[in-house]
Amino acid sequence: MPLEPFKSSASLTMGVELELQLVNLSDLDLTAASPDMLHLLRRAEFPGNVTPEVTESMIEINTDVHTSHTGMLAQLKLIRDRLLRAGDTLNVGICGGGTHPFQHWADRKIFAKPRFREVSAIYGYLIKQFTVFGQHIHIGCSSGDEALFLLHALNRYIPHFIALSASSPYFQGVDTLFNSARLNSVFAFPLSGRAPFLLRWEEFERGYFAKMEHTGIVGSMKDFYWDIRPKPEYGTIELRVCDTPLTVERAAALSAYLQALCRYLLERNEPEPAEDDYLVYNYNRFQACRFGLDGTLVHPKSHETLSLREDILTTLRHLEPHAAALGSQDALEHLYPVIYEGSDASFLRRRYAESGSLEGMVDAALERFRAPAR
Repeated sequence: MPLEPFKSSASLTMGVELELQLVNLSDLDLTAASPDMLHLLRRAEFPGNVTPEVTESMIEINTDVHTSHTGMLAQLKLIRDRLLRAGDTLNVGICGGGTHPFQHWADRKIFAKPRFREVSAIYGYLIKQFTVFGQHIHIGCSSGDEALFLLHALNRYIPHFIALSASSPYFQGVDTLFNSARLNSVFAFPLSGRAPFLLRWEEFERGYFAKMEHTGIVGSMKDFYWDIRPKPEYGTIELRVCDTPLTVERAAALSAYLQALCRYLLERNEPEPAEDDYLVYNYNRFQACRFGLDGTLVHPKSHETLSLREDILTTLRHLEPHAAALGSQDALEHLYPVIYEGSDASFLRRRYAESGSLEGMVDAALERFRAPAR
């Protein structure tokens, strides 16, 4: 079916989706608890939205549309507390993290939903291996042209969000040496990676999408697993590279960081995006996944090699007036210590070193979600 028209939204509004782990408190492996969890949560009003994910060891929560970091954080805390009460009732643990460190994909069960069965039939074992957990951030756009501009203007900042959110160092019982191993699972899908370089919505809708639909490969925007994709039905762009953080405080801070960055970019403070910016895109993306904040990146315009940590610090300072205008200074203050102390991936590795077990790492993630460090 044709792509629906881009629904205009108020610029710089934001919403968040978080995919969360459901954990058996006896052995700390994942557990197929989402049917029971969803049934329980739907018996009372929920402070947002909660939906199943592709396997029964996951759930996804969605916030309402927000204009401020304060409102976003307040709702995420309410959602967290509601989830924890439900988990306590069912004796199921809930936590963030981009991957579970030792679950085995073959043990997972596909949630009984027609679309999940359809994609399972197409992608086979890749779907069960897709039991990984991400944060998706939506930013409202006034037009499809604005959405495509932001989508491409953000290309050089994608490593920032990967490194700051990284929380998936272990996978299938092994230290991957990556800070974000989750994105390797996403990259296995044929329609992943970057969006085509188009800056006019009409060209995207009537040209690219219409041609792709005609091939029979795609039927809607859901079939694209791009790092950033437009969502015309919401009037947003959706950033998809973040691992699910271990705390809702980190999730809210990352969302406000993106909001402030989009405000900065919409003032045309940087040169216009160009196709050649993507010459260094996959290299920069890999550096952030593999080395996190210790990685380097190549600036897409100047080709200068930069420290990722220093580039984030410089950007945070540039964004301070924009954060002040949006009322999100607290979000930037949350992120500054991350740069010096390390991401959630570093936290999890430290907990493994202290406990000597993968189970100890999961236990730390469960506690972090319930009672984040001050």
